[in-house]
Amino acid sequence: MPKYQYLAKNMEGKTIQDIEESISDQVLIDKLQAQGYFVISLQLIRVESAQSEEKKIQKTKKDYFTHTNVTMEDILVFARQLATMLEAGITLLRSLDVIISQIESRALHKALTQVRNDVEQGRSLSSSLEKHPKQFSQFWVSLVEVGEASGTMPQVLEKLAIFMEQQAAFKSIIISAIIYPCILLVVCMGAIAFFAFFVGPKFEAIYTSMHKELPAFTKLLLAVFKFIKQQILLLVLGCVAASFAFQKYIQTGVGRMQFEKFIFSLPTFGMITKKIVVERFASQMSILIDSGVPILYALEISEKLVENRTCGLIIADIQNSVREGKMLAEPMELSGFFPPMAVQMIKVGEETGELSKMLKHVSGFFQREVEAFMKRFGTMIEPLMLVVMGGVIGTIVLAMFLPMFSLGG
Repeated sequence: MPKYQYLAKNMEGKTIQDIEESISDQVLIDKLQAQGYFVISLQLIRVESAQSEEKKIQKTKKDYFTHTNVTMEDILVFARQLATMLEAGITLLRSLDVIISQIESRALHKALTQVRNDVEQGRSLSSSLEKHPKQFSQFWVSLVEVGEASGTMPQVLEKLAIFMEQQAAFKSIIISAIIYPCILLVVCMGAIAFFAFFVGPKFEAIYTSMHKELPAFTKLLLAVFKFIKQQILLLVLGCVAASFAFQKYIQTGVGRMQFEKFIFSLPTFGMITKKIVVERFASQMSILIDSGVPILYALEISEKLVENRTCGLIIADIQNSVREGKMLAEPMELSGFFPPMAVQMIKVGEETGELSKMLKHVSGFFQREVEAFMKRFGTMIEPLMLVVMGGVIGTIVLAMFLPMFSLGG
């Protein structure tokens, strides 16, 4: 089929240059105009030069990308843009064309280009997105499928965007609470390494030249520094190997269950971790049910997306109980995993026919509790870490200068 190189303007006035196959130039012009393009020029190109032209265009597109991977912000922007354009009455193909031309992620650009081609060939948007599970989860596919079936795609995408924004903000609060202690820990480890590699050996050389007996505390610390310096490679390799083995272990079913059991058994932190898991389950179930997804299918999706094996197995048991005709709250209460407040609110939601609303209240309640704890945690841990770091560095400094005091005496 002949290939044509065209230059056109889109509805936003942006210049588009691309190569496309068509039976004739008039057919291609009609197609571009139907997509809302204003054709400036159209030129038939030879087959042997087509590949070089396509590479040139692809190179131009690659230069536009700012990153390779797909971030949550990329998916969020896509959902917002698609919802807005569909709400404005723009066709799905035209909306995808505009969004693709503005994407900054290389991986998402590639995925959406394939989605756009599949949609043009007659596939539904949900089935086209399903072919790219790395970019679009089953949660996404299910909601889009419901939007297609009910004719409420813009509304569903808007709910999805709001949900993603809330989850991103919630995640940001948790990360912000732990990032400062992690920075202080790294600084503390760096200070210890600095003393071990640079300060400790110099002090040891000075004291050795004096031929004086050193205090036991100083001897011990210098021995530790010497061991760290001599065995640093072995220590690093050991830490890496232990981390790798731990990651492999918790990827197994038994290892994952034991690790989660240990986390849940921790005082305070176990309770907060459980609340985070329950919040994720409630928020996902809320938007799925509110969008029209059947409760059994919503439970199946939540089981895969909850990212906690213990809760996932409990959700599978709940799904079986609901399939047998039981209410949702009954197996949740029997599991002993969900807090009584969450179970009672869900029970009220089932009785009043407002299950999605009650699930949203449950999600919001636990979000606020976790956020409050993270703020308190950040407030308490910062001075504690400073005291610990000061104590470690102060102990090292004292051990280094203690022999000088004895020499002066």
